[in-house]
Amino acid sequence: MGKFFEKLFGRNKPQQPPTETAPAPSTGGGEEPTIPISDALFDNEEISAIISESEYPNFLVGCAKSVGLQRDHNEDALFAISANLTNKSENSLLGLFMVADGMGGHKHGEIASEIAVRSVGSQVLSKVFTPLLAKDPSPPQESLQEILQESVIEAHNAIVKEALGGGTTLTVVLIINERAIVAHVGDSRAYNLPPDGEIKAITRDHSLVMRMMELGQLSPEEAAIHPQRNVLYRALGQGEPLDPDLHTFPLPGGGHILVCSDGLWNVVPEELITQIVQASPDPQKACEHLVDAANAAGGPDNITVILIRLPD
Repeated sequence: MGKFFEKLFGRNKPQQPPTETAPAPSTGGGEEPTIPISDALFDNEEISAIISESEYPNFLVGCAKSVGLQRDHNEDALFAISANLTNKSENSLLGLFMVADGMGGHKHGEIASEIAVRSVGSQVLSKVFTPLLAKDPSPPQESLQEILQESVIEAHNAIVKEALGGGTTLTVVLIINERAIVAHVGDSRAYNLPPDGEIKAITRDHSLVMRMMELGQLSPEEAAIHPQRNVLYRALGQGEPLDPDLHTFPLPGGGHILVCSDGLWNVVPEELITQIVQASPDPQKACEHLVDAANAAGGPDNITVILIRLPD
């Protein structure tokens, strides 16, 4: 199995098998009611540290969505899957995470976002994840960058065919062991949140106001109130040809990756996003608090959040 990942991203570091421990003593009787796990357990720093220092660590993932306070239906779609493939000598981490924001001003926006995540998800799972389960695992003929690029373009073509007039953003994060690839179209975002550092956007918005800022025609303050701040010049299902941005980078030890629609980042300051994430050891609770913060700020749009806590 190690040769598969060596050809993709480099050799995995061998890890020692877990130490055997004695089974927990029985309480007897067998009739005591099951006690549900409370939220307080996940807020316990000692428990969180145990999870982080596991012999075979995995991602901790949270997801949350809200229609917001000013929309009557939700045009966002998300996809999140993580896996841990472990044998005697190594531990392989796999993750695929996506947020798509159907364009509210276009017909079939909610259909376009669903097509995007289903299409890309099926392509990546079949070309990257499924080969791991084969009797003799082998890497795909194409690079992971090529697979992601082609998958996004196929999703674009499917939207043009099946939801003519619809459009969507799409931000995809594919994680294989200690590296990540991001494919991106539109103005949903992926952020890197180091354990003790400042939040940093991985993606670049394909919006009119962002382009005007890059050309020095708008300040950030002017862009925030510009009447065309939601206009995109690149989106799936809209325009030809489609050219997704691709970013490949090593994962930091610890910290988080955040993937979200503009319903979050457009109303919640990055400083507050950072505070909320760092305040909760449980990514699911952090996602719920982020959605609450967006709704507290007026909830003008659909809100979708995926938070991936990275192993140290």
